[in-house]
Amino acid sequence: MPRFYFDVREGASFTPDEEGLEFDTLDAAEREAACTAAEIGRDRLPKGDAREVTVEIRNEHRQRVLTVTVSMEINRVDPEPLRPHA
Repeated sequence: MPRFYFDVREGASFTPDEEGLEFDTLDAAEREAACTAAEIGRDRLPKGDAREVTVEIRNEHRQRVLTVTVSMEINRVDPEPLRPHA
């Protein structure tokens, strides 16, 4: 069974995966990476720890084969002041 490695980037922080996990297919590893990125994002992004979380998957040859990115963008809009009714 192929082994995949899940490296995590949170802003400037990088955590390499030295152990990896075994999955039948890249599709199965992709689902795991998407769930992992979403979980980390749910915990970290609202706190402002990072604005983007990326999980990079490497194959058994340590070659990057897939990247999953979760980000949060906040746009504030200042509305026009209300005019008094005549």
